[in-house]
Amino acid sequence: MNSTMISLLAVGCTFGASLLGLFFRHQLPSHHLEGDSKDLVKLVMGLIATITALVLGLLISSSHSAYDTQRAELQQLSIHLYQVDRILAHFGPDAKAERDALRHMVTADIARVWPPDGETETTGAPLSDQEVFEGLVESVASLAPKSELQRLGQDRALQLLGSIGELRRVMVEQSQGSISRPILIVLLWWLSFLFFGFGLCARYNVTVIAALFMGSLSVAAAIFLILEMNQPYRGWMQISGAPLQQVLSQLGR
Repeated sequence: MNSTMISLLAVGCTFGASLLGLFFRHQLPSHHLEGDSKDLVKLVMGLIATITALVLGLLISSSHSAYDTQRAELQQLSIHLYQVDRILAHFGPDAKAERDALRHMVTADIARVWPPDGETETTGAPLSDQEVFEGLVESVASLAPKSELQRLGQDRALQLLGSIGELRRVMVEQSQGSISRPILIVLLWWLSFLFFGFGLCARYNVTVIAALFMGSLSVAAAIFLILEMNQPYRGWMQISGAPLQQVLSQLGR
């Protein structure tokens, strides 16, 4: 989802609804907005505002948690990659091809997700082709240990590669985001109706217009944060590739 376009749509829907409410205020008979009628409108607005605030709060909390999880998984992936490389270093020249393959895989991941020109947009987590990774696992498994240390190291490297494979798969799934279109549509409907009620209960003046516009920007900013944190490998809040880049500088040494 394009977070910028959806946020701009939220501004248009909410602010437009508030202006529509201001317009209808002058079209309705005066008794529709006085006494019990006005109190009922405010009660309904309060109910919708409470529900909307709860949903927005839950979505922001969930998105932030998912964003932090993705960042922690990237750091864990980097540590595992470094550990595999250090284990393979104990095999000497026999594991040079495997270490080169590992370095090539990490280089490809970084180039795919964090391109130097910043123009390419990724649609997934930092993963190379699955065939490349599986070939690396098979190659490490085929190494012939010459000592007990190398045998233990090979077992540990295979365990780490298994964890790396799981992390990479989980990161792909989580990077797709978890905000569905129906939720966004319902949320925009609630917000639009709420701002329509704001306009309906207010008198037209510059201060009211400014307040309504700032309110529209605020809810749009909340939606923007939710969408951005649900797509951590693209957009304005992209997770930094520094952990993988630091590991890349150490691989093969």
